[in-house]
Amino acid sequence: MRTAPLRTVRPVLWAGLAALAAGAVLCVAGWYGMSGERYAERQLPYLASCTVPGAALIVAGAVLLTYGRSALAASRVEELYELLVTVDAPEPPRTATAPLAVSADLLMVPGGTLRHRADCPLVQGRPEAVPVDAGAVAAEGLGPCPVCEPDAVS
Repeated sequence: MRTAPLRTVRPVLWAGLAALAAGAVLCVAGWYGMSGERYAERQLPYLASCTVPGAALIVAGAVLLTYGRSALAASRVEELYELLVTVDAPEPPRTATAPLAVSADLLMVPGGTLRHRADCPLVQGRPEAVPVDAGAVAAEGLGPCPVCEPDAVS
């Protein structure tokens, strides 16, 4: 299902705001007119001509705003989905026989919780990555990286 494009959603939002504003003005005008009349027979024209249409405009404006906001959210979700799905060239599937990283040297990021192989994509190009010595693994409780799996048999 295709959602409404943004150029049709924005006018709906503005129409909803305009209907809410016009409805509020009509309700206030009806209340002001009715407040100056003593008898119910003379208040009825204000009720019929201002207050009831004003309340209807408020309801219509709320419906338009709700529709416009949901259509806007749906179009944004659709844009995000297209950005995520659209790929220029698909990557070949990773097999169990081709490891992501094969280096025997281990690195860690200060303050991190994982140890990585030196060619792991999570630490490659990070100047703050430092070598891990045997004492740091036990002292800091560094776990193995799930991406490069430094504890796996090479």
